[in-house]
Amino acid sequence: MPDLSPHARLYARPTGFIDAPFGFDGQFARLAGGLQYFAAWEMIAVEKGKRTGQWLVPIDRADDWCAPLDSNQAHRLQQMMTRALAPRAPLRFGGQTLPLAEPQVMGILNITPDSFSGGSAFLDDPAGSAAIARQMAADGAAIIDLGGESTRPGAALVWDQDELDRVLPVVKALDGSGLILSLDTRKALVMRAGLAAGAQIINDVSALLFDDQALDVVLASNCPVVLMHSPGKPDDLHGNDQYGDPLLDVYDWLEARIDAVVAAGVARDRIIADPGIGFGKRSVADNLRIMNGLALYHGLGVPILLGASRKRVIGALSNEAPADQRLGGSLALALKAAEQGAQIIRVHDVFETVQALRVWRGHRDAALGRA
Repeated sequence: MPDLSPHARLYARPTGFIDAPFGFDGQFARLAGGLQYFAAWEMIAVEKGKRTGQWLVPIDRADDWCAPLDSNQAHRLQQMMTRALAPRAPLRFGGQTLPLAEPQVMGILNITPDSFSGGSAFLDDPAGSAAIARQMAADGAAIIDLGGESTRPGAALVWDQDELDRVLPVVKALDGSGLILSLDTRKALVMRAGLAAGAQIINDVSALLFDDQALDVVLASNCPVVLMHSPGKPDDLHGNDQYGDPLLDVYDWLEARIDAVVAAGVARDRIIADPGIGFGKRSVADNLRIMNGLALYHGLGVPILLGASRKRVIGALSNEAPADQRLGGSLALALKAAEQGAQIIRVHDVFETVQALRVWRGHRDAALGRA
């Protein structure tokens, strides 16, 4: 056991993933009730914003490792580990249920004039956008994420009513379709009207910080909500992009935001966390560190959503390939997320991603003796 300062802040990251648990009694744990099993925790100590130590601790020795710690430190680690192991409850929408024991695909349908995919060709044709949504569902998307405002770097703010005019007709056109609809919005007006028209999830890139009425809308509706990490001011999602340790800084931000939203009355099992790849993270290395350590975020005790499809980090690693030529990189990041237990993967290319995940699932089933 290392000699740790009682002032050190500690983290527990699942690591040492194994193909199957057979023959390793007591030496493995199941990650968040999903398809992944692991054999060790990476314990990380931080003081004054810098890592002061990290240790690989076998699963069956974790309690002994924590025993000599300061009581607050031991409690924090035990809470993180307990939350990382707890199965994620299915998302429920009236009579519908979405299980989270395996990765689910969220299809992106942007109804904006500057989108490079989705409903940009159907701004004045809700039926056309609705047809795309139905095709995404047929291709395997469990959730359709409707957005009427671009949040890429440099994008102009869209007025609330203009955004609503783009997405509400599509929500109405899908009424009775049985599709699970998410609203990619940070505006209370859009949330309220969209939920009333049949949307079931709020996906807020500002984590309910942009609009001071957004939290009230979520509370009143009791809908699931995605809280995404965006470190800048509410009106500048890509600012404040300096990190001491991006993996841990994002964890701390999400932990504090989830605690605040829970304290306001939103049930923890209604919250989904998104580390916000590309948002306020201009450094390729910062994004990759978050991807490499993604399993840490299971310690938040909520489902993880990963949205890295066609992001700039892919272009930066592939000779500045434009957004419409980043399918291969998007699939690589989707599989990286699945390997670390992410429950929801948000993508533009539904058919290809679902196919890749089915092959990945085939490997898991074979390892677990289910194939």
